[in-house]
Amino acid sequence: MWKDMEECQNKLSLTGTETLTDSNAQLSLLIMQVKCLTAELSQWQKKTPEIIPLTEDVLITLGKEEFQKLRQDLEMVLSTMESKNEKLKEDLERIFNELKTKMLNVKEYKEKLLSTLGKFLEDHFPLPDRSVKKKKKNIQESTVQLITLHEMLEILINRLFDVPHDPYVKINDSFWPPYVELLLRNGIALRHPEDPTRIRLEAFHQ
Repeated sequence: MWKDMEECQNKLSLTGTETLTDSNAQLSLLIMQVKCLTAELSQWQKKTPEIIPLTEDVLITLGKEEFQKLRQDLEMVLSTMESKNEKLKEDLERIFNELKTKMLNVKEYKEKLLSTLGKFLEDHFPLPDRSVKKKKKNIQESTVQLITLHEMLEILINRLFDVPHDPYVKINDSFWPPYVELLLRNGIALRHPEDPTRIRLEAFHQ
């Protein structure tokens, strides 16, 4: 707008020293007004706007209506924030319930897998027959109750997840050596690099 007015001013300036009619007098007055407005605009452009703090005096100066409008705006902002917070809370609760449901499903699936695995191991990897050992000479029968391969794997699994920083389990007399070697040979278990009497389950989940 100011550029258009300046262009108009330049065009009018080209009229020279012609005799002023009533129209020319009005145009001359308009030119003077444009110059004044241009100078005032230049002064405003040089000023830096100041931020007025909302002190009590300022609020009183604003007047009752302005204060009421400001209060309504702030209440609207507060209401909007409360609504967003409530929605966020609902979203978090929904996510939490979804995760809880997934965890329950995973737990049920894990129990089902362990049950199936236990049945498979009991059918194909039973405990050694004591009568076979009795027939062998010069071998003293151990009084320690041997655990099944299934129980051995459960001990290793629980140790791995309960104490991940130290997943090794001490091999005791209840661990039947052929089953220990079976786990080691097939990469299911690993022996401790410094203590051969300790083994751990391979971390297949990592």
